[in-house]
Amino acid sequence: MPEQIHDIGRRRAWVIWLAGLAVYVLAIFNRSSLGVAGLLATSRFGISATQLSFFTVLQLVVYAGLQVPIGVLLDRFGSRLLLLCGLALMTTGQVAFAFATSFPVAVLARALVGAGDAAIFVSVIRLVTLWFLVRQAPMITQLTGQLGQLGAIAAAAPLSMALHHLGWTKSFAIASSLGIVGMVGVALMIKDSPYAREEVARVKMRALARTLRLVWGNPGTRLGLWSHFTSQFSGTVFTLLWGFPFLVSGEGLSSGTASNLLMVMTAWIIVSGLVLGTLVSRYPFYRSWMVLGIVAAMALGWAAVLLRSAPAPTWMLVVLVCLMATGGPASMVGFDLARTFIPIEASGRANGFVNIGGFSASLVSMGLIGVLLDWYSGGGGTDTYDLADFRVAMSVQFVFWALGAAQIVRYRRKAIRHLNRLHPGVVDAMKRGEPVVHLGFHEREGV
Repeated sequence: MPEQIHDIGRRRAWVIWLAGLAVYVLAIFNRSSLGVAGLLATSRFGISATQLSFFTVLQLVVYAGLQVPIGVLLDRFGSRLLLLCGLALMTTGQVAFAFATSFPVAVLARALVGAGDAAIFVSVIRLVTLWFLVRQAPMITQLTGQLGQLGAIAAAAPLSMALHHLGWTKSFAIASSLGIVGMVGVALMIKDSPYAREEVARVKMRALARTLRLVWGNPGTRLGLWSHFTSQFSGTVFTLLWGFPFLVSGEGLSSGTASNLLMVMTAWIIVSGLVLGTLVSRYPFYRSWMVLGIVAAMALGWAAVLLRSAPAPTWMLVVLVCLMATGGPASMVGFDLARTFIPIEASGRANGFVNIGGFSASLVSMGLIGVLLDWYSGGGGTDTYDLADFRVAMSVQFVFWALGAAQIVRYRRKAIRHLNRLHPGVVDAMKRGEPVVHLGFHEREGV
């Protein structure tokens, strides 16, 4: 083992985490910026709902598709370099989006934003794994995911006002300049590891395929992936693209009220994340059951709203957005599950696999919602959408919840059998609420 030269979980760790968190807040801001600009984008580029959804779908395709390659690079080169590269790509994409006047150029710009965004979250989670104690990691992971949503608040309110007062080009150009500030902060404040040997684990190409098979073959990785898949996509789809149109065109709310609901949603993410982080730390054996309970509550909330023939009352919409918001902290449980099963030297790859889950569900459901809206509205564009169109389109979420819940139950059973077979006593320790360190790969590893 390399010599430890910095304290773990102390002041330096918190400084590094705060610097990484600031970058993640900026990434969420860039990712969410199209959510409040969606209606403006349809008029600026002259596009339909399907084309509008293609912006975000492509952004998420790039994001999800790069997770495993990013994970490999992260385990090889560390968080600092990946954060710098991610910021550079996002900044370039936002500048291009600011000055884009045609649909193809705008699509390329959002693809660059997605590519940069892909490197950010998993890099910050790796810093948490390396710089904090095992008993601290679940809560810090939750805080990372939830405080990062401050970027969505910035997109929902300040960016919305900037678009109204400054216009498209100036608003996105100013937003892109924040990336340069972030790069300076990363270069000055972030250090990859608390150990003397600064280089991270080297991944030899001939062994790469084997390690990927080991990571993917571990049922803890797949349990984390399906937990992320099932709990994350509804809130992501709502905040990134279809929430604002649903509230305004479907439920008949004003733009200001819709923006306020999105901010309520983001604030609730932070509150629920603190509660869930505490529960996950105290009851690690029941983490996946917590995820299933939250998913069931989200599905019931959407059913109550969509089954109404008239617009839902405001209080019901507040409950709905809070239920969706709780799915964000629930998706963070997937990374905590992977941390339990996968050693540090492969954590980037494991987190990459987990992160694919929710964003693959998001991009597919987001695209289907756009197609169904165009189909049922007759292709007349955003001005023709009504509540009946959204009622049909938003119902596609139930298919993803059913699939994900079945897979969580399946891989929970496999994960428990895996632990009992290869690591006797760990399941009983988790039932007692004891923190479990990464277990490492066993010679008989596999599902």
